[in-house]
Amino acid sequence: MNYKMILNILGWVLKIEAFCMLLPLVCAVCYGETAEMYVFLVCAFLCLIFGTVISPRRPENRVMYAREGFVAVALSWVLLSIFGALPFVFSKSIPNFIDAFFEIVSGFTTTGASILADVEALPKSILMWRSFSHWLGGMGVLVFLVAILPLSGSGNLFLLRAESPGPSVSKLVPRVKSTAKLLYIIYIAFTAMQIVLMLLGGEDLFTSLTLSFGTAGTGGFSILNSGIAGYSRYTQYIITIFMILFGVDFSLYYVLFFRKSTDIFKSTEFRSYIIIIAVSILLIFCNVRYLYPTAEETFRHSAFTVGSIITTTGYTTYDFNLWPQFSKTILVCLMFIGACAGSTGGGIKVSRIIILCKSIVKEIRLYAHPRTTLKLKMNKRTIEHETVRGVNVYMSAYACIFVGALLIISFDNFDFTTNFTAIAATINNIGPGLNMVGPMGNFSAFSPLSKIVMSICMLVGRLEIFPMLMLFSPYTWKK
Repeated sequence: MNYKMILNILGWVLKIEAFCMLLPLVCAVCYGETAEMYVFLVCAFLCLIFGTVISPRRPENRVMYAREGFVAVALSWVLLSIFGALPFVFSKSIPNFIDAFFEIVSGFTTTGASILADVEALPKSILMWRSFSHWLGGMGVLVFLVAILPLSGSGNLFLLRAESPGPSVSKLVPRVKSTAKLLYIIYIAFTAMQIVLMLLGGEDLFTSLTLSFGTAGTGGFSILNSGIAGYSRYTQYIITIFMILFGVDFSLYYVLFFRKSTDIFKSTEFRSYIIIIAVSILLIFCNVRYLYPTAEETFRHSAFTVGSIITTTGYTTYDFNLWPQFSKTILVCLMFIGACAGSTGGGIKVSRIIILCKSIVKEIRLYAHPRTTLKLKMNKRTIEHETVRGVNVYMSAYACIFVGALLIISFDNFDFTTNFTAIAATINNIGPGLNMVGPMGNFSAFSPLSKIVMSICMLVGRLEIFPMLMLFSPYTWKK
């Protein structure tokens, strides 16, 4: 285990976090929030000092392998969240550290679950930090680090694989560093595009920035207690479109924009993603039509909610707790399906669902014709056995963690729907669930133990389970 290299990465992560606190600091200056200005100055200074102390100089041995990569990523997200919670505590916006930790983990993991009942009471700079945490966590701080930090061997790729969502991660171009840069170029370009469109729609700069950060990271923290319901139809449609766009595999955008190819439309996952969205909108539209005065309003709320849930963004324009059971059941299914692999969205991922379905069909055919040789294919390519095995193991671990977390939070004695959707919302990085944790509710009523468990679920879900599990495995730390 190359401990010096791991510490070096942790140090760089804290230095990047210190730099990122300059945005809410500028926000505090612009809005005359003197107390918060000093809070972010102190927090940025602490991140910088601590980051420098644990990584005073670049290690001579900069080689990293899978074990170091996964451990470095998991520890980075934990450390990032601990220091990221300090502005909430120091500003007394969220004085309880466990609550503050839950809030910032929800931000960095792009979950959007909150313990706050009145977000409008928070200072503008704190709201900016909450929303900006979505943008930082969406593409991943470690992906940014890969783009700037020189590593030897396969270290870059292991970091990229540990932090990027999906069954497998491949390089877009021969160099991993160039891949990370391209991902961030696309990410920044789409974010900037949404900001401009929202400004053209009449929203102010603060609103455009915070909502675009939440959309890009598929996070869901809003700056109003009513969520997105109070904004114009134009703004709601813009957010709907960009939520769906950010739920697409970013490698397909590379193919579309840089290689000038339309192969994006040949992707099995992309086509399935669009079909699932379209069918879900149609079914919910038909089921909730009687609740709204016009067909346009019905479509707008149906499309927005479906886009928000499948991409695990968590923004809301309407309290879907009031929808019929059929529509709510569809939304729960979308919570588990999630967005595409390689996107900023959470959930199990569409590609894994496809592989699981294909595996079931294959087994049925093998039972009927045992001597038949069958291969699983996606995009006209054979799916490697290691990928299929990885999906099966992922689903097994996912189920075990889900049930374990559900049992622990059940000690709070809330109803089953609240508990079940609370875990579904946190482990899938969605935000709102049903009943007490629905669009108009929050997670404040849960005990400190439950909040810690759900914070771990958010980290587990964002990092695709195994980087976090490796921290607790004795095999990780053996020589």
